[in-house]
Amino acid sequence: MLKWFRANPAIAAVAGVVGLVVLAFLAFGVFGIQTLFTDDVVDEAGPLFESGLSGDAIDANMQASMDEVMEADGTASMVEVDESMPMPMTEVQAEADEAAAMEIMSVAMGDFIGRSHPGSGQALVLTDGSDQRFLRFEQFETDNGPDLNVYLAAGVSADGDAGRFDDDFIDLGDLKGNIGAQNYEIPVGVDLDTYDTVVVWCVRFGVAFTAADLS
Repeated sequence: MLKWFRANPAIAAVAGVVGLVVLAFLAFGVFGIQTLFTDDVVDEAGPLFESGLSGDAIDANMQASMDEVMEADGTASMVEVDESMPMPMTEVQAEADEAAAMEIMSVAMGDFIGRSHPGSGQALVLTDGSDQRFLRFEQFETDNGPDLNVYLAAGVSADGDAGRFDDDFIDLGDLKGNIGAQNYEIPVGVDLDTYDTVVVWCVRFGVAFTAADLS
């Protein structure tokens, strides 16, 4: 075979080029090797709930309501009232109390651990008190890779049998970035007592990059 290639250098050159093209296609098009050498960095703000509440909105709403209450109190102080009668709650005060009662709460959390790749950071489940919930990654970091999705898996812990992560799961969509804060809405009705393990799963190769137990 080697003698034949030496006797036909033009064909050998063409075959070599075709071979390189095929290898490049497999490496980049199929296996996504290039993603291992690049990072997708994201930095999402806190999730925005349908109620209008977000991590940034809480302080703004509270401050605006408190400013209105202060103005109302300043005006009311100039009016004589019968102290024996209870002071009616003004609409502004009611809105201030409602704004103060609104808050985003973390109802579950867990730390990422490495599986087939290193992983670190926290997974949080956030709610505003309604049925709407978000999964949020904080200080998150893992390796990049092809076709990575975020799963909520059932019946297996973060350090358990990795082959079971895709037996029973809820797919929250593509991983937005292998580094940084990011949010994923959890479908209404998902039982987090059952689907209590967060997994960054490589769909193409069937391996878990990193996982976290929610508790």
